[in-house]
Amino acid sequence: MVRINLLPVRLSKKKETAKQQMLILLVSVLVVLVAGLGLFGYAQARIKATTEEISRAENDLAQLKVKIGELENLKKLKDAVTKKLDVLAQLRKGKTGPVKRLAVISDSTPDKLWLTKYAESGPNVSIGGIAVDEDLIAAFMRNLQASDEFGNVELVVSEQTEISGVKAKRFEVTCSLKSYKKEEPAPQKK
Repeated sequence: MVRINLLPVRLSKKKETAKQQMLILLVSVLVVLVAGLGLFGYAQARIKATTEEISRAENDLAQLKVKIGELENLKKLKDAVTKKLDVLAQLRKGKTGPVKRLAVISDSTPDKLWLTKYAESGPNVSIGGIAVDEDLIAAFMRNLQASDEFGNVELVVSEQTEISGVKAKRFEVTCSLKSYKKEEPAPQKK
């Protein structure tokens, strides 16, 4: 009978199977490790990209806040300039009105009639002066009434007076401004 010793073959097969299993285990661990590192790298890249996007958005927000502040400053400056322009328009209007009225009065004043008083109170004007006679006062009143600036010319006082030994007439006239417009306050912005 022939006896065959199969033990070394079994042992060598077991060793080879164990080597294969160890190799498979090692390859599996390496594949899992590479996959895990790949996923970790991908997650880190996503986190980095999201962090950069957040920092860009914060920078953009800070720049927009600066621009909003500049816009608010520009609005304040615009309001200030608008108020100043309104004041300038009122000053220009006030500048031309009295000058024009005084020019009309100057043109309406006859020779030998001197004005000593001029007062405006809203639409009402009071003019006082001295004249040589009543005819000059009447001519002055007619000239004022005929002008585009004055209306409702009335004689309030006319009395005899003496100036440096010369007899004269002291007079006072009231009238109203034709071009008077009541100043309305500007509407308030809310």
